[in-house]
Amino acid sequence: MKKTVSLFVAFMMLAMCVLPAAPAEASVGGDHTIGMREFPFYLTDPDITLSDPFPLYFIDGVDDLPYIEIEDLAGLLAFLNTDEYFGNDPDYGLNIDYNSEIVTLTRENGYTMEINFEKDTMVFNDYDAFIHGSNDTTLLDLVSEKGFDSEGNPSLIMRDKEASFDRYGDVLAIDLAGYDIDLLVKEQKYLIPLQTMSDFLFAVPLGNCVIFNGEALFLASDGALFDYSVGDYSALSDIFYSVEPHDERSDELAEYSYSELCLLLDTFYGLKEPHDIKNFSQIFWQIGYDEPLCGKSASDADIALKSFIDYYLDDLHSVFNEFSPMVGLNPISSSTGMSNRKITDFGKEYAAARAVYYPDGFLSYEEVGNTAYITFDSFDSDFTGEAFYAAAADGEDLPEDTIGLIIYAHQQITREGSPIENVVLDLSNNLGGAVDAAVFVLGWFLGDAPFSVKNMTTGAMSTSVYRADVNLDREFDEKDTVADKNLFCLISPVSFSCGNLVPAALKSSQKVTLVGKTSGGGSCVVLPASTAYGTVFQISCCNRMSFLKNGSFYDIDQGVDPDVYLSKPASFYDRAALTDYLNTLR
Repeated sequence: MKKTVSLFVAFMMLAMCVLPAAPAEASVGGDHTIGMREFPFYLTDPDITLSDPFPLYFIDGVDDLPYIEIEDLAGLLAFLNTDEYFGNDPDYGLNIDYNSEIVTLTRENGYTMEINFEKDTMVFNDYDAFIHGSNDTTLLDLVSEKGFDSEGNPSLIMRDKEASFDRYGDVLAIDLAGYDIDLLVKEQKYLIPLQTMSDFLFAVPLGNCVIFNGEALFLASDGALFDYSVGDYSALSDIFYSVEPHDERSDELAEYSYSELCLLLDTFYGLKEPHDIKNFSQIFWQIGYDEPLCGKSASDADIALKSFIDYYLDDLHSVFNEFSPMVGLNPISSSTGMSNRKITDFGKEYAAARAVYYPDGFLSYEEVGNTAYITFDSFDSDFTGEAFYAAAADGEDLPEDTIGLIIYAHQQITREGSPIENVVLDLSNNLGGAVDAAVFVLGWFLGDAPFSVKNMTTGAMSTSVYRADVNLDREFDEKDTVADKNLFCLISPVSFSCGNLVPAALKSSQKVTLVGKTSGGGSCVVLPASTAYGTVFQISCCNRMSFLKNGSFYDIDQGVDPDVYLSKPASFYDRAALTDYLNTLR
């Protein structure tokens, strides 16, 4: 069933708080001409669109480089952040204040974004505070479950506000002129390149980019274009790639897309220091990729970007996802750098060792004598908290994701007459996944689950402390944890991202024994990204997951060392022998 959603309410909300219209004399547009066209706008799904076409502006007849007007931008932000499906933040508010060539957007929390259309600058007095949700506990709260259902009842994950804390970051000043990115004011239209706003105001807080394919707009990321549950492209991608490939970019688009790519990576890539990257225009020049990235050929630019991500970043979180619609679907085969190859090879090695003992597939929950093993290869969070409470109330099977598995395991371990004394979390083949699921697992093991994040761009640091309602009684207490058991966690070089974060938090707690080999690392949150001509990729974001010790934040990108080494992959999966060995460690 096709669904249309309207921006009318959002625009009406803005109309009540917008100050008087921009003065007529405000103009830095020179002799430029402005044209406007309207486009359909798809919101992560082919059946969800804005009810009215969305206006974009084009300068001097350049029809492949769209600009967005400031009031249209504000209305779209207000809608997406307050909509139940997208932002789910009913308290979100945004005021617009015009002062000649300077426009200030002010959130309901008082934090601002000042745009100077004469000097071509953007200044956030606190970027993290400006973009974060009003119902987040901390500046860098990454958990989507808000802890309450629609009626205000406690739900699944609780934030301990007294134990959580923030260290606010620095002012973020963006010199767009230094990147040759121009803003324009003419005829009371305040125009900003669409891609710049996508990078700063949509990708980070909403996890989706605003992408233009020449015929329509899309709020999307790779997950909306490729359906990983079936291993094929989604219905939305059919529309995204429905345009006729046309490889040649205008000079203006080629120059702008390169500048905006450098700005995006300079601002938001979280691993510049270990990669020894001062700025991305320099490294593109050093490796000879500046020319194809700046050139008129979209395919040459995409191939260069893909090669750069695959071989020069090669950090596993950074991935080239989809070629631009100007290029077409999958024009070249996939390739990977050494880091990706190593973790893939390790994954095959550990999967093969596991298959010897579990030829029909591993068991997610297994009891061997006095020991329970919980095994999963990704942190999945596919259902809202209410789905679990509803299933429990109706006596139905729990939804099948990581949270459902943990709830089931807890029921088995705490059942009357249970023989379980040891609980083993097997993350030996776990490549990461959803933060919500990782936090739930930590809460189950530890009771209090600390989650620390540092923004490498702004300097902000946050620690959020969570608890999990594992027994689904809407109480957050000692009955929700297995902290009274002997706790172990299996890790290997495959344990990556959240599969690395969780062992780091467990080790720092001094309550869990890590067994295996040093984990695979991966500390940065994934940031969905796009180019101005429609390429879809992702990078390791500036928000870096950390663990807190003695009041300091420590990076976990190098992985976590085990307390007890297992040298052979087979040792991880011979459960009878491993159980006997773990009993000697108690």
